[in-house]
Formats: sequence, structure tokens, C-alpha cells
Amino acid sequence: MKTIGFLSFGHWSPSTGSRTRSARDVLLQSIDLALAAEELGADGAYFRVHHFARQLASPFPLLAAVGTRTKRIEIGTGVIDMRYENPLYMAEDAGAADLISGGRLQLGISRGSPEQVIDGWRYFGYQPADGESDADLGRRHAEVLLDVLRGEGFAEPNPRPMFPNPPGLLRLEPHSEGLRERIWWGAGSNATAIWAAKLGMNLQSSTLKNDETGEPFHIQQAKQIRAYREAWAEAGHDRTPRVSVSRSIFPLVSDQDLAYFGRSAENADKVGYLDAQTRAIFGRSYAAEPDQLVAQLAEDEAIAEADTLLLTVPNQLGVDYNAHVIEAILTHVAPALGWR
Repeated sequence: MKTIGFLSFGHWSPSTGSRTRSARDVLLQSIDLALAAEELGADGAYFRVHHFARQLASPFPLLAAVGTRTKRIEIGTGVIDMRYENPLYMAEDAGAADLISGGRLQLGISRGSPEQVIDGWRYFGYQPADGESDADLGRRHAEVLLDVLRGEGFAEPNPRPMFPNPPGLLRLEPHSEGLRERIWWGAGSNATAIWAAKLGMNLQSSTLKNDETGEPFHIQQAKQIRAYREAWAEAGHDRTPRVSVSRSIFPLVSDQDLAYFGRSAENADKVGYLDAQTRAIFGRSYAAEPDQLVAQLAEDEAIAEADTLLLTVPNQLGVDYNAHVIEAILTHVAPALGWR
């Protein structure tokens, strides 16, 4: 059995064929797709965060809005770049969104990915400390966030406050109990997956990771997940962690599906460089008739290892088409693989 949700990058463009021609289109359609996915029986609505791009950025207004329109579905991110974040302000926003949704927030965070601009986090007022890299900056912000989400007091109260204070040191408000255990780390390497396990974060592993062994993507990703779980056990945490992987999966069950994805050229892994030093491997997409998809996906070791599958959706094709893709997977693929 698997938790199955969608992951939207939230692109918009005025180009021909785009159903999302503005930021408003993307935001409103994201809410509508989350509602449609819930009605279809999907388990999660997740959104990517990119800055300086025509894509979804500030996630908490959207997550709160989705939380008011839905009742059951998990709402989350995959992922928020912590190099850009004030972790204390973020804890307040996340606590509010989680309370609005009734404790359904699943917050994916990370050190970030290649950007639209050079060192974009500097424009947000952040920079690495002496001796730090920008990745260190992101991980430091993440550790602060995890600490304040525990809900323990740390701030010295004013002896003459405007309003009466409870006794002791003060914590951030609003505090949402249990949110600390619903933080996920988007790991691009085995080492950061192990680091996340030690800190008690769930694991998100996407369609991209460092090429550490030269093996096929799904095998490297499965090894990353196993290393994460071993580190989690060694850390002695008292709960079972969750692990998600992301995939682009398109059952070809209609003429429209064939027109969009019937000749997909992304049916093999790709290798490239994120920067001059980092060799990365990009996982393949899956597009085939349902029986072929079932056979192909059954061989994906990383999907087998994960408890949660996030389906990356082509949001610019509109709510109706993306709901169709989700329904086709839930109907034609998931049951045959034992995911449902």
C-alpha cells in the first residue's frame, strides 16, 4: 500500500496551449486540482517552490487556501529552499497553515536546487557565515526551524508586556502540535539523506540525485533510501519515518494522452551536471499503456522502497487533464501493483 499524491511545479506562461497564463491562474487551479484529487481518492497535494521564476513561490497562502477547501488530503511542499527562509517566521506561517488544515501539513524543505538568478538568497537578506557554503546556510536554517517547532520556550519575556504572558520563556505562536514530525528533507545525495535521518526528518527523494555510483537512477535512489533507514534506526527515533519518491507517470488511455505523451523521448535516465563539480542523474519518465506501465513500474526499486509516491503533473495542461491523469493511475495502475 502506498500514499499517492501529486506534485505540481506551478508553471505559468502566455504561450500557445498553456492553460495557466498567469500567476492567478496557477494559484486558483492548484486549489481546484487539490480538491479534484481528493474527490478522486488521492492522498496528497504537494507544490514545488521556486523563486525568481514563473512558478509557484510563497507557499503558505496557497497551502492555507487548499486547507480550507479540502477535508482529508495531505497538503505539502516538495520542496522549500531553506537558503531563502527566515526559520522563525516560517515556523509561524507553517503553524498557522497546519492549524487551518487540521494537522494535514507535510512540509518538504531542502538546501535548494540550481536557481534562476545568481545567489538569489542574497536578495532575501541571507548569506553564509564565514567558512560556510550556501548548502551549509540552508541546513543551518533547517536546524533552527526544527528546534523552534518543538514548541519549547526560548525567548525572555518583557517584564512589562502589552498583554499578560504565561510563566517562563516564550515560544513562537501559533504552535501546531505534531508538525515537527511532519517535516521532510529533500535529499540529493546519500550523505544528506543520512543527515536528515539523524535529525528525525522524513525523506523526500525526487527525480534527480547526485550520480554517486553510475548505476541506473532507481537503483541509486533505492540505495539512498536504505542508507536513510539504517541511519534512522541507528539514531534510535521512536517512530517510523516516511519516505517519498517522485515520478512522471502517464497512462496512455485516450487519444489525448497519445497526442501529449505517446512519443515521449524521456523513457531513459539522463546524466548531466548541476554545476562544474556535481554530476547528477535524472530519472526517466513513464508513458505507456497501463499493462506496460505496470510491468515497467514493478521493476522500479526505489518506488518499491518508498511508502509515498508523488506524481509530477503537467500543470499547464489544466485541471481537467491533470485530474484525468491522476484518475487513470489510481484506476488502471495502482491496484495492479498492490499500491491500493
